[in-house]
Amino acid sequence: NERKLDARSGRDLPFTLGHEISGEVVRVGPDAQDTLIGKRFVVFPWIGCGTCDICDREAEHLCLRPRALGTFVDGGYSDHVLVPHPKYLFDFGNLKPELACTYACSGLTAYSAVKKVIGHHGSHIVIIGAGGVGLSALMIAKAITDYEVIVADIREEARNAAEQAGASHTLDANDKNAHRLIKRISGGEACAVVDCVGSESSANLGMRSLAKSGILIIVGLFGGALQVSLPLLPLKDITIRGSDLGSLREMGALMELARAGRIHPIPIETRSLDQAQETLYDLAEGNLVGRVVLKP
Repeated sequence: NERKLDARSGRDLPFTLGHEISGEVVRVGPDAQDTLIGKRFVVFPWIGCGTCDICDREAEHLCLRPRALGTFVDGGYSDHVLVPHPKYLFDFGNLKPELACTYACSGLTAYSAVKKVIGHHGSHIVIIGAGGVGLSALMIAKAITDYEVIVADIREEARNAAEQAGASHTLDANDKNAHRLIKRISGGEACAVVDCVGSESSANLGMRSLAKSGILIIVGLFGGALQVSLPLLPLKDITIRGSDLGSLREMGALMELARAGRIHPIPIETRSLDQAQETLYDLAEGNLVGRVVLKP
């Protein structure tokens, strides 16, 4: 059976994908220190133009003229990758490189989203979706917050992974009574929901589960539309916010937590680089739990 992946970005070919990258420095340019050679780092890939107001306020990941590795510039599905400045390199200490590289996207995205819910009063938050980002969000929430974390996913194997990772409760996101279960578990409603799916059904579940003054953080990019009763927003004082990737500063804070061993690792499977296409098929079809790391 012929299978095709969506290709809607208009990227000129040939192009090298891959934005969760770790490796060893083998050569440096004239403006970089030779002492970097031989050291291992994880790469912050969300590189901006470096000259705009957005980059000046340390939000390169939101730059309108991005040079992100693996999405706009050749990335990590290779045996070598070019990094334009040492500031994008982060020491990962004693972590395994297969784990360290996942912090550059799924970990960073989860960290930035979870940071946005801190300060909302309540005992429970909900994470919808227990893939790589969702499981990372669970681990990070347990590391930096005191919230009880409820995880909702449509896949039993993903719910099992979340339960093993320490979720206080898991539930089937397709259950028509899911929002009622969340209210029952939380003793009311959740003070925050992190939607790592970003579909119409997941966002609606998030909205129906929020307490007054709650916040819905939409992270996933599945697609669809959120149907909202506008009076509900002021009457419940609800905030709806997007969260895309994370900043260079947040990457530094995340790696500090990771090096200190405060973040429990997500499930990781290692495959060879020549299995990249098959792995992307597996990812698209929902056959993976956690992350798959490709090794040259």
